[in-house]
Amino acid sequence: MPLLHSAIVLTLGGVAIFLLGMNTASENLQKIAADRIRDIVTTLTRKPILGVVLGIGLTMILQSSGAVTTLMVGLGSAGVITLARVMSVILGAAIGSTLTVQVLSFNVAQFGLPVFALSFFVYFLAKRRIIKNCAAAVMGFGLLFFGLELIRLGTEDLRNFEIFQIFIKTLSENPFYAILLTAFFTGVTCSSAVTISLGMTLTAHNMISLEDCVYWIYGANIGTTATALIAASGGNYIGRQVGWAHAFYKIATVILFLPFTHLMVSYLQSGDITHDVANINTFYNVLAAMIFFPFAKKGAELVEKVFPPNKEEMQYSVKYLKKKDWESPSVSVAHAEREALRMTDVVISMIEDSLKMFRREDYDLVEEMRRRDDRADLLARELNLFLAQQLDQAPEGLRKQMLRLMYFVTDMEAAADVVDNQLIELAQKKHHMKVNFSEEGWKDLEEIASAVLQISHMSIACFQTQDKELAAKVIFHKRNVRRLEQKMRESHISRLVKGTPESIITSSIHLDVLGEYRRIVGLVSNHVYSLMKETDRYGLLPRRE
Repeated sequence: MPLLHSAIVLTLGGVAIFLLGMNTASENLQKIAADRIRDIVTTLTRKPILGVVLGIGLTMILQSSGAVTTLMVGLGSAGVITLARVMSVILGAAIGSTLTVQVLSFNVAQFGLPVFALSFFVYFLAKRRIIKNCAAAVMGFGLLFFGLELIRLGTEDLRNFEIFQIFIKTLSENPFYAILLTAFFTGVTCSSAVTISLGMTLTAHNMISLEDCVYWIYGANIGTTATALIAASGGNYIGRQVGWAHAFYKIATVILFLPFTHLMVSYLQSGDITHDVANINTFYNVLAAMIFFPFAKKGAELVEKVFPPNKEEMQYSVKYLKKKDWESPSVSVAHAEREALRMTDVVISMIEDSLKMFRREDYDLVEEMRRRDDRADLLARELNLFLAQQLDQAPEGLRKQMLRLMYFVTDMEAAADVVDNQLIELAQKKHHMKVNFSEEGWKDLEEIASAVLQISHMSIACFQTQDKELAAKVIFHKRNVRRLEQKMRESHISRLVKGTPESIITSSIHLDVLGEYRRIVGLVSNHVYSLMKETDRYGLLPRRE
């Protein structure tokens, strides 16, 4: 019994170290590439074949097809990428995941501890962040290799115990059970590589046949969809569509290949067990991608029909931009203006709730603000794309309206980004430092936030009515906010001179918040200057000598 206990602990410990190494490598590789991934995704997915290449590359970088699909769920939920574009990335990610197994099929386990030790010393001695991240990623691969070695040693001992032999025999006699169990195990561990590596080790020890191991490959490929499905459950309908598209693809692939398992094994086996497992996994995923690639667009359309948005989600997607309206440019502009006003409602709500984030640490509010910014980004992008596609064919008068609308939408999106990127960060910094503003400081922030909200409402009404009198008022109040901000800065400095404790410890945050509110006012009121160019009866526009 102690020996069995040791064998189980050794195997499970190997799995744990394997997963730790996988996560360490993945996290640090993401840190190295994080700033580039979003731009690369939006650029390369425009062509399906490049999307496949992108999926392969991202999986090599992130070391997890589940992580890639989860990334696609996030970008899909944010409206950055459509389901049709995601489909090609999913196909590529399945191929990319096979490369890790190919590497593990070589005798790399013996290098685990040396690789870990050397990279650890580099990590420990390095000062630059990029070098530390690279060293940490290599440390992860070292742990991964070492975990594989422990799995090999553990399973070698387990094969001598009758209970384990009965368990393995049951799975071999019932392929359906093997697929379900390995899918569950992969879903729990969030790694198909560890499941296939475990099957590869058991096959090398003659505990299961090569054909039995193929069923483990099927289960691992299905189980890897769990990560994306869990991520999609908290997102919007686009995220759900991405998660389920991935799941349907993996399940359909297994159903398609299941009757030909024996034939595939007979054709591909060479006698070198570990390489045979890796090669079958690669062949399976590459051939599946080739079969389903021509039907990716149709598959996306089917998933979109099966998982349509609900009523609540529809209010945050494009509502008035319909292709049938493109035949009439004037109707298109009218509908685009209605869509822009829907977007401004989202931005106004962000400005209105922005100061609440500083009062108390409310994670739900922060997440809700980020979701609103995603909605504003989605509407702005769709509006600009909609108008840009008609700009060249539009009459001169409508062309000016379209450009005015595009500039306005871009400014409103930038105002939402100020709340999402700057004010949220300042609020989190305040709560992290466990500090609070002085009573006078709070009054100043409430006053300027109220003034910003008032000007935002006036500016949007001015955009809607094109009222030049109202435009003049917007510029007048904007300059008042500038003076108000200056006055509040001087008041804050006075409190610093007096030695007010709250003002001293929150000084940088307080001044930055004032500056960001003034920035928002500048962005939301930019459009009124073009309206005032022709008739500046009040002399509000800047004069150049």
